[in-house]
Amino acid sequence: MYEAVANLHTHTVYSDGEATHDEVAAAAIRAGLDAVWITDHNVYAQGLDGYRYLEGRRVLMLVGEEIHDQIRVPQKNHMLVLEARRELATLASHPQRLLDAVRQAGGLAFLAHIVDPDAPLFREADLSWVDRDLKGPYGIEIWNTMSEFKGHLTSIPSALWHAYLPDFSPVGPYPEALVRWDALLEAGNQVPAIGGADAHGLDIRLGPLRLIIFPYEFLFRAVNTHILMEEPLSGDAEVDRGRLSDALRRGRSFVGYSRPASPRGFQFTANSDRGEATLGDTLACRIGATLQIHLPRPAEIRLIRHGSVIHRWPAAENAVHMVTEPGAYRVEALLPFRGRLRHWILSSPIYLVAD
Repeated sequence: MYEAVANLHTHTVYSDGEATHDEVAAAAIRAGLDAVWITDHNVYAQGLDGYRYLEGRRVLMLVGEEIHDQIRVPQKNHMLVLEARRELATLASHPQRLLDAVRQAGGLAFLAHIVDPDAPLFREADLSWVDRDLKGPYGIEIWNTMSEFKGHLTSIPSALWHAYLPDFSPVGPYPEALVRWDALLEAGNQVPAIGGADAHGLDIRLGPLRLIIFPYEFLFRAVNTHILMEEPLSGDAEVDRGRLSDALRRGRSFVGYSRPASPRGFQFTANSDRGEATLGDTLACRIGATLQIHLPRPAEIRLIRHGSVIHRWPAAENAVHMVTEPGAYRVEALLPFRGRLRHWILSSPIYLVAD
């Protein structure tokens, strides 16, 4: 498997971001990303896809869209639409019709910031996903950095603390988001997970004070989506977008928070008498399966099935566990950072089915 690191949720001056496409690309290159998707609100800007280069390094920039109903107040049900390669914002008021159109266009859909609480002190509305009857396929953005920051806006001191010391802000996905994800998996849905920056580069001015809250480059060094491919990126934009989107469609992704340590190299596999599986795969088994986990460095490992931790390793780099029940199995890894235990890796599931 070949691993690419991408951010799938970024805004530019085409909607409510502060940076141009070229400025976003430069920040992504400096942060070491392999790819970045632009997802401006209800704006699909054609003709801007392709590789960008800076000082001998490159990043693949691809243009998607974050679609939501602008008439609805507050504006719930934000959907990240990738690789549809056409404007679909006219369907924003009908999430199921939008999802069906994305599928027909050959695109990918991820429910954005499925838990996004309000911040009354700053007049920020709750923007969570509320349509519970959506019929897939789709993935979910399980960890959104700026939505998590929004949850810290409970007072002026708290807002200033997290704005000026952003390393203290990311802890992990909202617990309610994990509960909703596990409920979908337990119901038999195959739902891969991604993590996104939701980068805007907000430029805040208060008299003589000026602060860019969570600059693009900082966010691109924090929560990202790691994509596992059969072949490496080639440098051909059309070939590589196909490899990335195919891997995302198959659920070969995990969310990694890079500030505590690089998550590159994480592996999660399953073996049974019927073969081997990795992230996103479905594996049949008659008498059980062996799950194997590898981390780039020791951390707390949690093996989870349908919301229940079925085994926990307090500090391990490698772990092996036998299971006999069918279901969706996923991994969380946590590391201490800035004085507390924080999520580091969250994997998309492996799906075990009875033979």
